[in-house]
Amino acid sequence: MPAIRLHRTMSELPAAAWDALHDGRNPFVAHDFLCGLEATGCLRPDWGWSPCHVGLWESETLVAAAPGYLKTNSHGEFVFDQAWAQAYAQHGLHYYPKWLGAVPYSPVTGPRLLARDEAAKRRLLDAIAGFIGQNGLSSAHVNFHDDADEAAFDGHPQDDRWLLREDIQYHWRNDAGWATFEHCLDAMDRKHRKNIRQERRKVREAGISFRIVHGEEAADDDLAAMHRFYLQTFADYGNSPALTLEFLRHLARTMHRQLVIVLAERGGAAIAGALCLRGGNTLYGRYWGAAEQHPGLHFETCYYQGIDYCLREGLTHFEPGAQGRHKIARGFLPTLVRSRHCIVDPRFARALGERCAQERHEVRQHLQQLQAHSPFRDGAPA
Repeated sequence: MPAIRLHRTMSELPAAAWDALHDGRNPFVAHDFLCGLEATGCLRPDWGWSPCHVGLWESETLVAAAPGYLKTNSHGEFVFDQAWAQAYAQHGLHYYPKWLGAVPYSPVTGPRLLARDEAAKRRLLDAIAGFIGQNGLSSAHVNFHDDADEAAFDGHPQDDRWLLREDIQYHWRNDAGWATFEHCLDAMDRKHRKNIRQERRKVREAGISFRIVHGEEAADDDLAAMHRFYLQTFADYGNSPALTLEFLRHLARTMHRQLVIVLAERGGAAIAGALCLRGGNTLYGRYWGAAEQHPGLHFETCYYQGIDYCLREGLTHFEPGAQGRHKIARGFLPTLVRSRHCIVDPRFARALGERCAQERHEVRQHLQQLQAHSPFRDGAPA
């Protein structure tokens, strides 16, 4: 039987062995990405993030692994369980620390259970559940997992041990084979076509142009500008920024074509930017910021430039980030995302299981309501 090992840094795990367990289409689980977060000061125990990656080994062969962290809070996760922590506290119990299988600060769907085959994936789930039970942790959580991982949860003999939660994000999809932005607009109703064209025209009339740079093309000034915009956004909202400039430099060095930066320029100077990552068929929008405010600048930088990029590059999906019902009017349709939760205490597992079932019902009802607001014409492929 494979042996479980806990790895307190990603650097303990050989990059080639780790990356052999996934198909490389999701940049967020790449060894370079996860190791870079740790090596460049983006993860700190005092912020609640302590690496605790789970590996299953047969002798010296890595057969399954999960990116994991011991958490002393729920910050930076985007699956909200603070009410669960409060319920524990009201009963005199500790919810933290917990184990989280996720990509820090990244509410992006992707593989979380990396394995050479389905049997190894199921053993990985057993190893995670055993680890939290033996070490006095309240729970284990796997956030924003993909369809393949969902099948592993459903196919596990004890799948009811892992509670299912659902939420809604807004994603753009080119299932219709659009070749240009205008083709995409043609599938929309007149009102939405007109509003989007007006937003784009206002940006052009303000004298703003756009430049797309990949990691391999990015000058240090480009990376520094993007980081300044990122810091500005966090300052505007009173939040603490986690990503460092050195992390962006690391991505540019190691993930050449997967790092995509949209820079808005006026008068020869960068005034706004959006940081994205590119996967197999998907563009992932992560962060944005601006030094100047102009009508439509946010939508153009974060959404329309990304759609244009997908159409040019043949990408069929664009995930621009969490939340934001306003994205529907711009062609991003409501999409279910999932997480799984293993609760050690059987009393809390029962109570939270009932709450999760009710929550899923509410989310599905809300999804139906949102779908009625699609900007695409009835019968138009979208």
